[in-house]
Amino acid sequence: MTAKRRMTPEDLYRMSWVNDPVVSPASGAIAYVHKTVNEKKDGYRSHIRLFPAGADQDIPFTAGEADGAPAWSPDGQQLAFLRKKDDKPQVWTMPASGGEARPVTDLKYGVSAFKWSPDSKMLLVRSEVADAAQESGDEEAQEQGGKDKLPEEKIYNRIRYKADGEGLWNGRRSHLHVADLAAGETKQLTDGEFDVQSFAWSPDGTRIAYSASTASEDDPDPDFRLTNDVFVTEASGSNARQITDGSLSIGTIAFTPDGRHVLLLASDLSCGFATLSKIHLVPLAGGESRMLFSDMDVQLGHAAVSDMRAGAGTPPLFSRDGQSVYLQLSQDGGVHIGRFALDGSSYELVVSGEREVYQFALTPEENIVFAAADSLQPGDLFLYSSDNGREKRLTECNKELWDELDLSKPEVFTFRTSDGWSIQGWIMKPVDFQEGSKVPAVLEIHGGPQAMYAHTFMHEFQLLAAAGYAVFYTNPRGGHGYGQVHVNTVRGDYGGRDYQDLMEAVDYVLDTYDYVDGSRLGVTGGSYGGFMTNWIVGHTDRFQAAVTQRSISNWISFYGVSDIGYTFTHDQIWGNPWDDLEKLWKHSPLAYVKNVNTPLLILHGEQDLRCPIEQGEQLFIALKKLGRKTQLIRFPGADHNLSRSGHPHLRVRRLSHIVRWFEEHIER
Repeated sequence: MTAKRRMTPEDLYRMSWVNDPVVSPASGAIAYVHKTVNEKKDGYRSHIRLFPAGADQDIPFTAGEADGAPAWSPDGQQLAFLRKKDDKPQVWTMPASGGEARPVTDLKYGVSAFKWSPDSKMLLVRSEVADAAQESGDEEAQEQGGKDKLPEEKIYNRIRYKADGEGLWNGRRSHLHVADLAAGETKQLTDGEFDVQSFAWSPDGTRIAYSASTASEDDPDPDFRLTNDVFVTEASGSNARQITDGSLSIGTIAFTPDGRHVLLLASDLSCGFATLSKIHLVPLAGGESRMLFSDMDVQLGHAAVSDMRAGAGTPPLFSRDGQSVYLQLSQDGGVHIGRFALDGSSYELVVSGEREVYQFALTPEENIVFAAADSLQPGDLFLYSSDNGREKRLTECNKELWDELDLSKPEVFTFRTSDGWSIQGWIMKPVDFQEGSKVPAVLEIHGGPQAMYAHTFMHEFQLLAAAGYAVFYTNPRGGHGYGQVHVNTVRGDYGGRDYQDLMEAVDYVLDTYDYVDGSRLGVTGGSYGGFMTNWIVGHTDRFQAAVTQRSISNWISFYGVSDIGYTFTHDQIWGNPWDDLEKLWKHSPLAYVKNVNTPLLILHGEQDLRCPIEQGEQLFIALKKLGRKTQLIRFPGADHNLSRSGHPHLRVRRLSHIVRWFEEHIER
């Protein structure tokens, strides 16, 4: 028997990921996306694989380099998916029996999302649209070829002129189009100074619903709105009417199977960005909307943190009888699937357990195909039988690699804080841990803060365990999964109770696990976790080393440089630079930089617009000026999602630097 080895950063190159399971409504065939790192290690390759109806073995179905977002036609005869054509994603279709894929859209700016019409004859697609002046300018630039073209200034009038992962606003708006497959024609349906967000067909195909943030008498500039609305139009795009009252921040939408309501997953922002999402039913015939399960103290949707994927979740799916809706919910460190009665009478967990269910689909028999990860594997497909409650594993996409690796299994713990609050956490022993030994440990802090650590796989944590560190992580107040009060507590109190929870977690670990050496501790985190890492080293010297990732150091400048700074700062810190300068500075880690004695590694993506790199630069310059031990590492082209979906080589280098810094500065 071959001895197992420890995980390395380079193992990322051999990992596989499964996403987007969809089930044919006709045959029950399961299609899904299989993703790997490409041979050059500078990007990813994805194609669609298929489990034919009743088969135990899957087969390749498409052969593209970046195929994704599969969707079966309602009649089950075709599979549509996104594939690039001339460097723009377009919708392609392929017969269910296999064969050649063919493009069905050829929109100038590509397609960002699409949905089949109920009769399988048309596709509703979302694509960017330019105004006439920009179209003319684009055509002129194309004719000139760009070779000798002089650089042009960029003029912005919008406050939302940039977005992380997208860059600077290109002047275009996202609107709906309908593609007629038989005619081979595409027609634009919506138009105006707004962006279509979520959208859906009515069950009879006569109407379309979409969400958007538009101007109104009370909100003449929709860029300042934190809420949005749902509009319903005829299938032709005519007679649009607003059916919500502007009071909700709306996520996904769907028509109920009877076509009488639009179901929303939405927040009323009563606790700002920390408000839990609820189910709302809006009647199409008019009248008051209804909130279902208003007393349920659980976050609906996917809120788990992982370094295996950026973004997860599945829109509402309805039962065969149309009386219930299936949704994900995040609770107690797990992401589950629940079934909710549309009359509001009851709900039940259907798929649960100590894992992260990140996507799912329903079969014609109302069994559930779901993609799930747990603490020892990054994600596979499973089939849940509604008849007997049994589960069957469908894929084991990392088996060959995983058979080589010795991994550390997290142990769950719960402790009581000094004010009696219950906090959940996990601890991982080092790989090859020897009983009776004392080991260094690293505290990990999640981002958000409105997110949660979960029963899921984390490459970063396994690497630290492989390097000889115990790793512990918790869900302190401010995160999801433990109710409305828990998640709302951090607002207006960054560096207060959240900091206390983390320090008391350290105390609990040292008191409970005698193998952890309290004199050899490290701390790291990203985004809000980076903020808290910065805060910690400015308020205590109990850590020998720290790594701050894509962090916040100065709320005053963050307000104006982050793509969400002018909303997030006000919501989370309760202030702005011109009225509340002292308050913002009080909550800024940079204000306490003279207290920092801990060696601090600063990791930041150069194209991060969520927590811009100047946040790391300010901290680095201050620490260098003060003569402290620090290092700044900049990742070119990387945005806020580097650790989850960024350039594979840079992901590996990032992980290597984290381990290297702790090895250099924590005594062994």
